[in-house]
Amino acid sequence: MSGYSVIARRGPDKTRRELVTPEGVALGLKLADAGERAGAFLIDTMIVFFTILLLVWLVAKAGIPDGWTQAFLAVLVFALTNFYYMFFELRWLGATPGKRALGLRVVDRKGGQLTAEAIVARNLMRQVEFWIPLTALLAPEAIFGEGPGWVQLVASLWLFILVLMPLFNKDRLRVGDMVGGTMVVYRPKAVLLPDIGAEADKVSIVNPGRVYEFSDAQLKVYGIYELQVLEDVLRKSDGIDRIQSLSAVAYKIKVKIGWPQQEMGGDPEKFLRDFYVALRAHLEKNMLFGKRVTDKFSAQRGPKN
Repeated sequence: MSGYSVIARRGPDKTRRELVTPEGVALGLKLADAGERAGAFLIDTMIVFFTILLLVWLVAKAGIPDGWTQAFLAVLVFALTNFYYMFFELRWLGATPGKRALGLRVVDRKGGQLTAEAIVARNLMRQVEFWIPLTALLAPEAIFGEGPGWVQLVASLWLFILVLMPLFNKDRLRVGDMVGGTMVVYRPKAVLLPDIGAEADKVSIVNPGRVYEFSDAQLKVYGIYELQVLEDVLRKSDGIDRIQSLSAVAYKIKVKIGWPQQEMGGDPEKFLRDFYVALRAHLEKNMLFGKRVTDKFSAQRGPKN
């Protein structure tokens, strides 16, 4: 279940976007509010600021010669103001501590997995958007030496325009988002939905009437997010295209989990319902033991407790 596309809807709520899977399942996304983004950035900036203060204090205590102190601190500030965001967005699926606190995350604007290249690009642009003009505004001599007074005016305009950029486009993109091909949305809550397997035929994980059996290795491939996608497929697939849609989803899952080639046929709806029930039970069991698998990429990153 990968390879998504984002479609903008011009409905009453212009902040809504739809992430459409190859199976035609539309997953609703809501663009992050400018105030929430500013709040998240403020939280992250405060964390970076106090980390820098702590490191400055440690450098002072370490007794590094004055000639090296300024250069060391300059490198340190550059690293923190860049790699702090890159590290957390790579580690936490597009979320920094500030974004996570306010329920936001970065997603690929064209769909699919958020790549390291996109994260690096959007965060390096933050230097051009914010830190360089801020430095030019507060300490112009650090950049321009004995430059003329109009430098501060130019820096102020630069900072004003770039910081307010998300207000001037429909997808609320800052320059870094435009370069990296990303956007910031509210993070959907990853919760287990009402059991569709129980609604359909009261099948349980130990019911001997199940046709298909799945190993732990096969169930570990997917997480809560994919369970929700499968939920939508089973609930919304109807009409004359139902069998075709279910067959396409069943085939993709079978290929992904390494289903035996000689067993690729069969009833797609029965396969999907049995897989849904087994995957749900597997995820619920893991959550009882403190293991949370949010999506299929969690297995690649290793378990979290």
